[in-house]
Amino acid sequence: MNKGNTPLNGKRRPDRAALFIAVFLAAIAAIIFWDVSRLAAIASYSRIGPATVPFVIACVLVVLAIWTAFEAWRGDFPERERQEIGPVVWIVGGLVAQLLLLKVAGFSIATGILFAAAAAGFGKRKLWITLPVGIALCLGVWLIFAGLLQLSLPAGPLEHLFL
Repeated sequence: MNKGNTPLNGKRRPDRAALFIAVFLAAIAAIIFWDVSRLAAIASYSRIGPATVPFVIACVLVVLAIWTAFEAWRGDFPERERQEIGPVVWIVGGLVAQLLLLKVAGFSIATGILFAAAAAGFGKRKLWITLPVGIALCLGVWLIFAGLLQLSLPAGPLEHLFL
């Protein structure tokens, strides 16, 4: 066997990861179709309603699932690079921290931490720079959404200084 999906005889075998993705796309489409069937029963007074766009999205997902399965079966996907786990841990850790801190610390601090963790995942490891920059940017977003647009985002101690 050579590297990847190509055996020594030159024929490629099906790409299992791509087949899994095709099944996952089909499962998402099935869930959307199920939800659309409930929406269609609620609003049946018009041909175009709240179920129209989700129905189109589900149809596109089915087409993508079939296309992905076909290409996976042919083995036409390019060789994938090795997955680096460190950046994934940084970004997922930032998301978890944001979810846990959102109500306690407020939008600006929690999302600033997510910003700094995502920047670290992409290689910018200077947290003493990215954390305050992220908090400042997120405070600006909070001020726009809460002040100008009158939308409700979680407020913490930093946001209460501006209320």
